[in-house]
Amino acid sequence: MLLLSACGISSQEPIDREALVTRHNPHNESADPLSSLTVGNGEFAFTTDITGLQTFPEHYKNGLPLGTQSQWGWHSFPNPQHYSTDDALRSFDFGHGHAESYPCQSGTSARAREAASWLRANPHRLHLGIVGLDLDIDPNRLTDAHQTLDMWQGKITSDFRLDGTTYRVQTVCHPDRDLVAATVANKAHTAISLRFPYPTGGHTDDACRWDTPDRHVTELIQNGTQDALLKRTLDSTTYYVRLAWKGKATLAEKSPHCWALTPQEDSLSFVCEFLPVEPAEDRQVPDYAETEKASANSWKRFWTEGAAVDFSHCTDPRAAELERRVVLSQYLLATQCAGSLPPQETGLTYNSWHGKFHLEMTWWHQAWMALWGHEDKLAHTLEWYAKAAPMARATAHRQGFDGVRWMKMTGPDGQESPSNIGPFLIWQQPHYIYLAELVYRANPDNDMIRQYGPLIEETADFMYSFATYDKQSGHYLLKGCIPAQETLSASTTVNPPFELAYWHYAMRTAQTWRERAGQPRDTLWDKLIDGLPPLAHNADGLYLASADATDTYKDRRFTSDHPAILGATGIVPISPLVNEEYMRNTLHWTMEHWNWEHTWGWDYPMTAMNATRLGEPDIAVDALLMERRTNTYLKNGHNYQNTTLRCYLPGNGGLLTAIALMCAGWDGCGDRNPGFPRNGKWDVRWEGLKPMP
Repeated sequence: MLLLSACGISSQEPIDREALVTRHNPHNESADPLSSLTVGNGEFAFTTDITGLQTFPEHYKNGLPLGTQSQWGWHSFPNPQHYSTDDALRSFDFGHGHAESYPCQSGTSARAREAASWLRANPHRLHLGIVGLDLDIDPNRLTDAHQTLDMWQGKITSDFRLDGTTYRVQTVCHPDRDLVAATVANKAHTAISLRFPYPTGGHTDDACRWDTPDRHVTELIQNGTQDALLKRTLDSTTYYVRLAWKGKATLAEKSPHCWALTPQEDSLSFVCEFLPVEPAEDRQVPDYAETEKASANSWKRFWTEGAAVDFSHCTDPRAAELERRVVLSQYLLATQCAGSLPPQETGLTYNSWHGKFHLEMTWWHQAWMALWGHEDKLAHTLEWYAKAAPMARATAHRQGFDGVRWMKMTGPDGQESPSNIGPFLIWQQPHYIYLAELVYRANPDNDMIRQYGPLIEETADFMYSFATYDKQSGHYLLKGCIPAQETLSASTTVNPPFELAYWHYAMRTAQTWRERAGQPRDTLWDKLIDGLPPLAHNADGLYLASADATDTYKDRRFTSDHPAILGATGIVPISPLVNEEYMRNTLHWTMEHWNWEHTWGWDYPMTAMNATRLGEPDIAVDALLMERRTNTYLKNGHNYQNTTLRCYLPGNGGLLTAIALMCAGWDGCGDRNPGFPRNGKWDVRWEGLKPMP
């Protein structure tokens, strides 16, 4: 009790979890393209418009599109030219004592450039199908619209009127199947429309191409009185769509790839399941009522078994908005970023970067899960790394390094996508060690050491072999890389500060894993840890973007994009490489002078974490709630970036990780709520959070 008192922990009433969640349920009264709502389970997500289904995809196309996406739904265009990664490789000499080859977009031949374009766009994630009301009207004709997402149950209820007819639609997603279920009540007996597009393969779009019906096939292969099975064939990709309903209705083909389920009564319930393989004849399909119950039970477990943070006792006027963002972010990340693959930056809403995922963003999407009591969701995603290890091992070997080199932009096959930036990034490399450590800390046992230990070893082997020992300085150098602040060049960058600090943390952690496994410390790794140099700074005591970037505070190129310097204290603990006074100087300069209009959603929580570890809670809160375009959180909780990236889930994940640090602190931190000002306005109450390393 004395210890709890010393830490500032006063007794508090248990948080009313349901009240906390439901007071932030999103509510829509119009067909706002940026206010679409999603039901999902991490493996599958279904995004709806104001009708609770996907009735107006064109209207929402340039907002938050009405996606139906899964972790398994991928497609590649034919490759008659037999392009391969070898076609896009370019050789570089970064002073590691050997040539290194990287897949680049800037090829030296036409074939190299064409191969790079094909490899970037393939495979791409599929939109599995539009499921909406058969209404070919302007959505503004709807009146008296009231739509609510009940996050406690994972259910969307949509009421509206059209031409005097009242509609009610309720929509849920099954927690364990790629299945959306709905009830539709209206006296007009409006049909349910199923439409299937061909993929665009575009960089950032809704993945729906409607003008090439001859390039794909939709077949009705089973047709019963209450169910049907459709087979989709797109080049070499096939998948299946199973439809089942209750109530009198007929299914008919309206046109190629378009089917209508027309009710003959005022109420219809149906389920639509998407499957990568043809289902067995005896596979049972849950109806709407069963799906609704399963969804409600699953979401109740999510909200009650994980952590919770309650800001309702705070008097700072910004607290309610911060709580709204925190609650909505948990819902969005559970629906879209908790699956068997690392998350796409736009989740399962719509495609960005062709639907592929970026491994340097995995930490931002998912580190919070282990801190908030959902480490099982993070562990599920980490299983993919073992599948991708052969590709990562081959990359390291091709470049003359040991171990595994984790890729930046990739798809489920683990193939590195060609880029003039991505393949040169290295800050995704330590993520596997950090994330495995978070999972282990949540539930430490020997099985985890056996499960994660071998890949941690190989990850660290690459990190050691990538560092170059400089006899003149007596230090190790990180060079031949583009840092997290992507405005720097691989050919000139030396010792970027965040990567340097991250190398120090991850190598120390890898040694700890060896000791947990009963192995001796690796003496070469210890030489690297002890030989990493302090972060480079200027005469004003400000840290440089890299050791070679002496004009960091004069050249706009170094003060735009990510203020990654701050990640060296915040994302990772303060290390011997960091002078706290210099880092505090850098934090203050960044808050006042950084080009914040050219930043990204996770830069704000990164800044807040830096400020928290440096004992600057006022700055931490100011950073989290800074009024900038890329720190905008829409009505549905999505972190808006720009007209292309209308949602950006790394920002949501970063917010939750920052809140965990600001509340529960880190190893050795003696304060409760170290990230919130002690001015009497921030009575932040929480349960179940775990401290960061």
